[in-house]
Amino acid sequence: MAEYVVEFGKDGRPVGPDGRLDAPAFHRNHQAIRAVLQRFLAGKSGDVIEAGSGTGQHVVDFARHIPEVTWWPSDLNDQHLKSIVAWRTHAQLSNIRPPLRIDLSDLAWCSEMRDDRGPGELLAVFCANVIHIAPWRVAEGLFAGAGRYLRADGRLFLYGPFKRGGKHTAVSNAVFDASLREGNAEWGVRDIEALERLAAGAGLVLVEMVEMPSNNLILVFERTKTT
Repeated sequence: MAEYVVEFGKDGRPVGPDGRLDAPAFHRNHQAIRAVLQRFLAGKSGDVIEAGSGTGQHVVDFARHIPEVTWWPSDLNDQHLKSIVAWRTHAQLSNIRPPLRIDLSDLAWCSEMRDDRGPGELLAVFCANVIHIAPWRVAEGLFAGAGRYLRADGRLFLYGPFKRGGKHTAVSNAVFDASLREGNAEWGVRDIEALERLAAGAGLVLVEMVEMPSNNLILVFERTKTT
């Protein structure tokens, strides 16, 4: 089951005096997620965007343990952006850039991606627990942007609960999906096959599915090989 469905800072948990937010899910899943990313990123350098950074805790953990990579957090929510800034200030890591305000429903993402203020071609995009708590157009924009900005050897890592062949992988995910759709008809746990079709339209292909704790997966996409 995915770990949160409400805006961080409005979930009853305390907010730090400097604006840092704390996501319980981070403490449960960060090591498992980092291990998957490290398999690909080890020994590489370049720019990585976290699309929908939430509190900012994941990007700090990644930056601390994968220092050769330059990390670009992002979000659209003002409270989250403040928390990301606060975590970046607290961590004092030179390989974390200021957060980008990215609207994933905009196929271009943000103006910084089109000028010298943002990253260059991306080594990777990481996105956790976003597309099921957002309209489908956010998934469309995520894949379109990844297809546009990933470098030739880049990868998109997508973490969360997913359906396979239109069916849930666990009863808890089915219950979670029903609660999402009851609250917002545009939300819901996404089907892997539907995401593969989005990926194909963006020049990407699913190359790996990694089983994760709590009935989650990481889907790994790379550029379609041309002959």
